[in-house]
Amino acid sequence: MTSTAILIPARYNSARFPGKPLAMLDGVPMIKRVYDACIASKIPTYVLTDDMRIFELFNTRNCWIDEAHYENGTERCAGAIKNDFFKQYDQFINVQGDMPDVTLEMIEKTKWHLQHYPVTTMCAMMPEKEQNDPNTVKLVRAADKCLWFGRGIVGYGDWHLGIYGYKRNSLEMYPSLFSTREERLEGLEQLRWLKGGWDIGVFPCEFNGIEINTPEDAEKWNDSR
Repeated sequence: MTSTAILIPARYNSARFPGKPLAMLDGVPMIKRVYDACIASKIPTYVLTDDMRIFELFNTRNCWIDEAHYENGTERCAGAIKNDFFKQYDQFINVQGDMPDVTLEMIEKTKWHLQHYPVTTMCAMMPEKEQNDPNTVKLVRAADKCLWFGRGIVGYGDWHLGIYGYKRNSLEMYPSLFSTREERLEGLEQLRWLKGGWDIGVFPCEFNGIEINTPEDAEKWNDSR
């Protein structure tokens, strides 16, 4: 029987939004909102961070602190599963720490789609106002297979949502893949998979939430409640 864990990478410093995981959303730190949404799935959930302020929000069994430098959240997840504790899991769902509106449907569909791909993610229809926003990640797909991701795509593409599924072997392999110019220019970790020749699956869903990329997004989230 396949065993799954949810990993929530939560680096304190962000170029666009320093201290983002601790941004208050209706009086609750954002990372706590993401965690609470994930544990509602009944899947074991762990926060992976580099900062004691985040660590102290959680029971030590549910939060792992690692001050090593990682280029992105996927690298942080790959670093964590080297620990013997995570050997009990065969696959992982990475819910990004800026997804306070992640839904049970998103988590369940990501888990289900891992039977078809070594790496998978989610997408939704993109509101027109988001299409021109460089902070919003777009993807181009053919049926349920990703072809490309980008921030500067304008006028077409689906809205890429901040959740990934990984088979254990694919996540373990990630740090050995070459970080390409495209990944660095776009600031998109998933391009390392595509440029390395890996297939990424994608499953559509309904999403009416807000991803918190900037302080303005946090204000918009609070104003919407």
